Formats: sequence, C-alpha cells, structure tokens
Amino acid sequence: MMFDYILPFIILILVVVFIHEYGHYYFAKKYGVGVTDFSIGFGKEIFGWNDKSGTRWKICWIPLGGYVKFFGDRNVFSQADQEKILKKYSAEDQKKLFVLKPLYQRALIVAAGPIANFLLAIFIFFSIYTFVGKDFTPAVINEVQKESPAMTAGLKKNDIIVSIDGNDVKSIMEVSKFITMSTNEYIDFVVSRSNQELLIKVKPNMVFTEDNLGNKVNKRMVGIQLGAYNDQINHVKLGPAKSFYYAVNEVYFVSVSSLKYIGTLIKGKGDTSQLGGPIRIAKITGQVAEFGILPFLSIMAYISVSLGLINLFPIPLLDGGHLMFYGFEKILGRPLSQKTQEGFFRIGMFLLLSLMFFTTFNDLKDLGLF
Repeated sequence: MMFDYILPFIILILVVVFIHEYGHYYFAKKYGVGVTDFSIGFGKEIFGWNDKSGTRWKICWIPLGGYVKFFGDRNVFSQADQEKILKKYSAEDQKKLFVLKPLYQRALIVAAGPIANFLLAIFIFFSIYTFVGKDFTPAVINEVQKESPAMTAGLKKNDIIVSIDGNDVKSIMEVSKFITMSTNEYIDFVVSRSNQELLIKVKPNMVFTEDNLGNKVNKRMVGIQLGAYNDQINHVKLGPAKSFYYAVNEVYFVSVSSLKYIGTLIKGKGDTSQLGGPIRIAKITGQVAEFGILPFLSIMAYISVSLGLINLFPIPLLDGGHLMFYGFEKILGRPLSQKTQEGFFRIGMFLLLSLMFFTTFNDLKDLGLF
C-alpha cells in the first residue's frame, strides 16, 4: 500500500524542492554568481543536461531534497579565508565567486530559497480561491456532547462561532483547523448568542483517535458537532485582491502556528508524536491525493510553507544558519573564523541528525514497526 503513495510524494517533492532551489539559482544568476550544478535529489545522477552557461541540471536517486552548487564553492556559507581564494582564481573567475559578492547579495541569494517556498504556497492558495473558490459558511454548533469540555465551559447548541484564539472564523471548515493548531491550555471561543458576543474558555481533551484520513493521532477535542448556518453553504470565487489577501493570511497563520508548536516542544509541553519525517509525509500525501487535485495542491502548499520555515531556522547547514553567519559578519565587520564556523556546523549536523532519527522513529512507529 505504501507504494501507492510514492508517486504523489515524488511529484510533490520535485515541485517544492525545485521551487526552493530555483530561488537560490535565480538570484545567483542575477548577481553574476557561477552555478555549476542544479540538482533535485541526492546521490547518483539518474539523468541530466548542461545548459548554455555550463550549469548541470540533474535528477538524482534520493528525492529528499536538492542543492545548487556555486562556482568554486562547496556550500553556501561565509568563507573566512578569502586571501587563498583570490590566489586560486583569475580576475575573470573571481567575478563568478559567491563568497566575493557583497554581503546583501549573498544574504538575498540564500534567503531566496525559503522565500520562493512561501511564494509557491501563496500562488497555490491564490489560484484555488480565484478559480475554485473559498468557503464562507458560518459555523453553527448543532450539538454539544454531554460531559464534554464544551458543555462544561458553557458552549450551547445554536451558538455561532465568531473566532477561536483570536482567529476570525470565516468558514465552518476553519473550526477544526484552529482547534487543532491551538497550543494554549484553554481555547478562547467567541460565539454569537442571541445577538450578543460571548467569550468562553474551553479546556480541550487530548484524545487518541483517527483523523479524516484514518491515521492514528493525538487530537484536541472539545465535544461539539457543527452545521451550516440556516443549512446554507456559502462557497464563493474571489477576485484577485481578496484571493491574494486570504492566501497571504493562510501562509501567515500556518507559519505562526508552526512556530508556536515548536515553542511548546522546546518548553517540553508539546506532543512530539506529531513530528514526522519523509515516510509520514509520503503517506499523508498519497492519502490526500486520492481525494483529487485540489487537496493535493493544498497539501503541497502546506509542505512548501513548512520547508521554507524550517530552512529559516538559525541552524548551520540550513539557509537560516548561513543567514545567521552573515548577521555575525555584519556586526563584526568580518566573517567568523573558519574554525568557529566548523564548530557551528558540527553542532548543526548533530541537531539535524538527531531530528532525522527522531522523526524516522515516529514514522516507523506510525507504521506499526515499534
């Protein structure tokens, strides 16, 4: 069954990684940096070709990332020992070296990858809202389960949910998302009842249950069933301005919610079982793809946001780590020493390998192997 998920997963990764790496590539070429390799995947090359500028475009066997390799460089990071570089290359070749470019250009080249991921997500959401539409059906509580957190807190049948944790509820589809993404001990519900707005704090239960795809998850539950206001579904195609606004808002919400979740993990309060790696992503991607192209595009947008966000973390080996080095370079007026950078990279390697081990363990546990 897992093999049914491989093709959708590979398509998703190819698109998301290509966009990320193309962000690096575009600004590298814009500022005259030589690019020797543009690779989707790692390991042995499956096939590839050389363009007129000498860049090798290739697809490799391990589709779990990609890279852009610059002329004379192994990695995109601050190079401390520039004197050796100057001796090694001719004056003409020096113009193509990434490490000799102004600091702002190097920073923009590095940041362009994550930015491209955010732009891809915005484009996908924008396209869906413009050509397919967005749901604006008000969320009405049809039933409050007995002895549930919702009943204890005071939510009632026929309450119209106005907002959750400060997020305006524009659609019945958003209620479950806002509850799931909440990281607070109490969830703030603002409901409309008899033409009055009431703030009701609900302490959710953590329930081990199945999600809509049949996966076992720990889920926050408050004990309500929803229905459409006056049983009327309101699905609207939006104009360009509103589509762009809601697309940006969705990307912003996912980014902020993800950061809040990471904050709970750092504090030791988050649910670590929700962390997943490539196997879980492949599984979910395949499951979502079975529902059609629109859910598949939506999950692609969410994965693209996650990739962009993760790459901005100030961890050496990630784009955010390189930007951190450039920040030090700006403050100190010089790059960090090679020895210091190597120390940071060892720490970054340890953190990434630890995260990889942990998420892989969760993936295998999810498959019932542990």
